[in-house]
Amino acid sequence: MMKLYWAPRTRSFTAVWLMEEVGEPYERVPVDLSTRAHKTPEYLAINPMGKVPALADGEVFIAETAAICAYVAERHHDKNLAPPIGDPLRAKYLQWLFFSPGCIEPAIIQIYTKLDIPPRTAAWGDADQVFGVLDAALAKGPWILGDMFSAADVMIGSGLNNAIRIFKMVKARPNFDRYIDACVARPAFQRAMAIEAG
Repeated sequence: MMKLYWAPRTRSFTAVWLMEEVGEPYERVPVDLSTRAHKTPEYLAINPMGKVPALADGEVFIAETAAICAYVAERHHDKNLAPPIGDPLRAKYLQWLFFSPGCIEPAIIQIYTKLDIPPRTAAWGDADQVFGVLDAALAKGPWILGDMFSAADVMIGSGLNNAIRIFKMVKARPNFDRYIDACVARPAFQRAMAIEAG
């Protein structure tokens, strides 16, 4: 059985949501950040960065939320959370799966810190471009890949929900509102929220 190391009110929510989408038994292992449990040698052996989430699958240990989502979607390929290898849609799936940590999170940090970074030197361009590109992609909906819900939606949906509704750092747009509403309405999202609430 997979073990998900997590803590509430962190990026762990995304991994919990994905595990709930899979719908298979897994063990949640709480990591108490207030006691610095994430900095112990035992935990650093699981995730050398000392962050949550992390996943153990037998002798396999994996960290970074998008990597966890990719791994679990592949491991449970029968749940159809990722286009199969060879499917032309897989390229866009991978692009959007990693768009959240590669573009959305840096754009949020740019907004929060008010950093003035020339778009030509920032890997993500700039915040306006990130959210403009995402808005255009979601206009085709209902999901980031069109009709197929995938692990990429877990990453994008979680990132947008945080940016717009939780931290209120990004202005809502009609496509964003429709998409977040669809994500929040998913039973697995609701179960993940209940787990967060404890």
